[in-house]
Amino acid sequence: MSNEANTHQPSEQSLALFLQDNDADKLTDILVEALYEAFRILEEEVRPETLH
Repeated sequence: MSNEANTHQPSEQSLALFLQDNDADKLTDILVEALYEAFRILEEEVRPETLH
C-alpha cells in the first residue's frame, strides 16, 4: 500500500480525547471516513488494468 493511507488515519491521541469527552458522533464520523478511504484504496488496488 502507499503512504497515502497513513495520511487519513486518526491518531491514538485524538481517539482517546474523543472517548474521554464521550463524543461518539465525532468519533463515528472519523471512523466512517477512514473506512471509506480504506475501501477506495482497496478498489484502486483490485481494479484490473485496461489494455488498449
